[in-house]
Amino acid sequence: MKKLLRILAVSSFLSVFAAIGLFAQEGTGVSVSDMPYEEIHTKFDQPMPYQFVREADVMWSRIIWRRIELSEKMNHFLALPSTPARGTMSLIDVVLDGIHTKGLTAYNARAQDAGNEFDIIMTEDDVHEKMGAGSIIEVVETLEGWDTVKINKPYNSADISAYLVKELWFFDKQRSVLDVRIIGLCPVRKYYRDDDYEQARPLYTKVFWINYPEFRPLFAKSPIYSPYTDVKNISFDDIFQKRYFSSYIIMESNPYRRSILQYESGLEVLLEADRIKDEIFNFEQDLWAY
Repeated sequence: MKKLLRILAVSSFLSVFAAIGLFAQEGTGVSVSDMPYEEIHTKFDQPMPYQFVREADVMWSRIIWRRIELSEKMNHFLALPSTPARGTMSLIDVVLDGIHTKGLTAYNARAQDAGNEFDIIMTEDDVHEKMGAGSIIEVVETLEGWDTVKINKPYNSADISAYLVKELWFFDKQRSVLDVRIIGLCPVRKYYRDDDYEQARPLYTKVFWINYPEFRPLFAKSPIYSPYTDVKNISFDDIFQKRYFSSYIIMESNPYRRSILQYESGLEVLLEADRIKDEIFNFEQDLWAY
């Protein structure tokens, strides 16, 4: 009899304990992890601090604008995954999440205004509108006949086809190195006109600029998606700081504030971009005597 009572008591205790655990999971939003360990590598990661630079030590500097095409194989990881999966998001989703949840700043990407990318702050609604969100009017059939309804149209992250990068190249004589610092990023959206039914004539628009140093802490905690492993060991900040992307130069700082496309065309555009790249490389090489 005592043994039976002991069994019933243990059984009741386990039932209550299981119910408490289930209630705790439901009440606190605790989710079950697929991993046998706690993933803390990127959760608490911080961006590597920049080297201190004095103005007196900068012998030479040049601002460069680049374009990263997501259609290039080396840049595919910036657009993956198309929807958040396994704790990873595409670069544009990370940026939009930072604007929405952390209050990070987006700036108006005004055309023909290179050098003043960070002077007009955009609201979150403005950002969504530039991303293509809005409302459309459709004609639907009802019991009373035909009627028009207003349908909200969300933005599509897959519309982002490229990124513009603004960066500063400079020579620091204190460390005797040619260094580079990314200043800002600008997603470029690909879209079509409503009357372009065959989508034969794509159009491109700059969505907004972000100040890269402001987003660095977020990028350092945001792992990239890898099709080869679920281990999150490299972040978006690592990608940009280690230059793991393919790009080409579209503009350098000049008194006319004009891009290469404004004074060259065809093959000459690529040759001019290569000339600017070689100029930066040769500057550093010419400082040394062998």
